[in-house]
Amino acid sequence: MAPEIDLIDADLYQRGGPPHDQFGWLRQNAPVYWHADGGQDDWPGFWAVTGHEDITHISRHPELFSSSRRLVLFPEVPEEARAASRQMMLNMDPPQHTRQRAFVNRGFTPRMIGQLEAHIEEICRALLDKLQRNGGAGTSDFVTDIAAPLPLHVICELVGAPEKDRDRIYELSNHLVGSDDPEFQGPVGERLQQTAAAEIYGFAHELAERRRAEPADDIVTKLLQPDENGEELTSHEFDVFFLLLTVAGNETTRNAASGGMLAFFEHPDQWQRLVGDPSLIPTAAEEVVRWVSPVNMFRRTATRDLELGGQRIAEGDKVVVFYASANRDGKVFDRAQEFDIGRDPNPHIGFGGGGPHFCLGRHLAALELRILLRALTERMPGLALDGEVSRLRSNFVNGIKHLPVRW
Repeated sequence: MAPEIDLIDADLYQRGGPPHDQFGWLRQNAPVYWHADGGQDDWPGFWAVTGHEDITHISRHPELFSSSRRLVLFPEVPEEARAASRQMMLNMDPPQHTRQRAFVNRGFTPRMIGQLEAHIEEICRALLDKLQRNGGAGTSDFVTDIAAPLPLHVICELVGAPEKDRDRIYELSNHLVGSDDPEFQGPVGERLQQTAAAEIYGFAHELAERRRAEPADDIVTKLLQPDENGEELTSHEFDVFFLLLTVAGNETTRNAASGGMLAFFEHPDQWQRLVGDPSLIPTAAEEVVRWVSPVNMFRRTATRDLELGGQRIAEGDKVVVFYASANRDGKVFDRAQEFDIGRDPNPHIGFGGGGPHFCLGRHLAALELRILLRALTERMPGLALDGEVSRLRSNFVNGIKHLPVRW
């Protein structure tokens, strides 16, 4: 019997996470599904794409499925707002995207990421030292005390943001991502997001000015340098990228870490397996990303009439890809509904389905998860759930706001 299909109800995600019962039925029966309910009266219906193969195809063909025409986030925005948002790399198509990606790639080389490994280990150690300062037992909120500050401090380290600004950057990131969650919004609603973005731009401008005056061996200096043709990012381009880096760099790792820990609580045999065999940490980190799928969906717009999954899609149609579904696709993953920290190979698309928008910080996020898992298994092998889980009210980010733990 077919379940009721509603893939965009934020309350549904807050109650229980991604609707995997609906995803499973759609993959089997309607992998490219016309979702007539657009979410609001003036929003169009859309094609919901749930299969791994189709989502990978869409990701690798930006000439057919545009990120720029109507942007990549699910909500509909007026054209004047779209014009401004197209200055963010996430909302670009080639060749504009290719140019900007070439600039920022210079800051994410293996050498630059490798330089951070010792810093990440220090950050993990300091976070756990703070929690364990009163002895070997205690309680905590895993999200606010571990999963959130870790990537925040790493990103701030990466860009050279002063320590005094880090809590404020975290708060602003919550405002930007948690637009549908009352906990992270004030009475002004959307206006609060605009204020948060403006404040992050201010941080970016100050950082750029400081690095232009005092270059260093860090990502900001790399991004501000001219390329081999003498071109460089404009001040505004840098500010917009800094906003993207701040939000995406924090939220992806934060929600993978907290969602991954919840998965271990729900599968204690896998936690004991990891504690007993640390060599599984690399595959465990990848399985966490597959299982959690920190980013649930992105939107594309068809650039021409085409066919996908046996359905005729018209130029201009809204096409929404659901990564959380693709990462449980039984055509790709053996025992797809099992959480298996030894899974190998693991062709998940938790960082995107390839193509030009494949996650820039993918290697950094995986490194953070590996280091965190090693630290937790060594220092808190008895970590356990200690209360009710509070999920983010969002159909975009598969997030957890609060995860009470004891050790």
